[in-house]
Amino acid sequence: MNRLGGWTLMSSANVLVFGVIFGGTAIPALAQDPSGREVAAALKRKDIPPAPRLADGHPDLGNGLGAWAAPAIDNMGGGKTPREGGGGGGGAQPEKVVEVPMLPWAKALFDKRASRDDIQDPEAYCLVPGHPRYSANLFPFQIHQTPGRVIFLYEKLNSFRVVYTDGRKHTPSDKWNVNFQGESIGHWEGDTLVIDITGSNDKSWLDAAGHPKTEQLHLIERWTRVNELIMHYEVTVDDPGAYSKPWGNSWNMLFHPGMELLDYVCEDNDTILKRLTPDKH
Repeated sequence: MNRLGGWTLMSSANVLVFGVIFGGTAIPALAQDPSGREVAAALKRKDIPPAPRLADGHPDLGNGLGAWAAPAIDNMGGGKTPREGGGGGGGAQPEKVVEVPMLPWAKALFDKRASRDDIQDPEAYCLVPGHPRYSANLFPFQIHQTPGRVIFLYEKLNSFRVVYTDGRKHTPSDKWNVNFQGESIGHWEGDTLVIDITGSNDKSWLDAAGHPKTEQLHLIERWTRVNELIMHYEVTVDDPGAYSKPWGNSWNMLFHPGMELLDYVCEDNDTILKRLTPDKH
């Protein structure tokens, strides 16, 4: 799969993603970094410029100048991915290994999914991944900042989400329009965009490993553009319907300057179902 924007710089030492042609042969970049090797290499660099800023002083989170791509974090808890060789296709690790405090019913369901006795991954049926899984899959996305709104455009399913930063409060729970992405309310804490999400349904998984969720899910995301090429993402999961206490993890994402999103129609491009054998349905 070739892309029209962004460049990967090839050298004998490593592979770098950069916004200009410099010291290497430029080829169209793939925005997919399943193992996280590209972002890990970028984290070691000392020559990346600081994060750009908008006129209002906040960090510029992209605004059409490129696209972000996360590594494939299949297991938010870290460690071995239970479905290795299955539909996840990842291999990247979050920043730490955590003990996920699942309630008994959630642990039983997770184990069933991990054993591959239950492979009804909603993504295999072209359903919206929801959050935080949107921030842990291979598909690139863009972030656009406007007064009172931050807009995420996802190549995955040609979808989007609106984060309201105009000071409004969450819709009361008795008036929720429960849906796959929930309601995102954002505010700035210094250079970090904090997004508070409620009102999600239980029809998707938290990650490719199969951690379940309920309609009681409350997520806190923290987005920090560390420098021109790296976004640090941290998420806290608070779902008393499935977990005995809040838990979370974090990872880094890489910016691809100049990269545009491609059209993605799941029904025409999905590969997960094609890998499933009849006896596993």
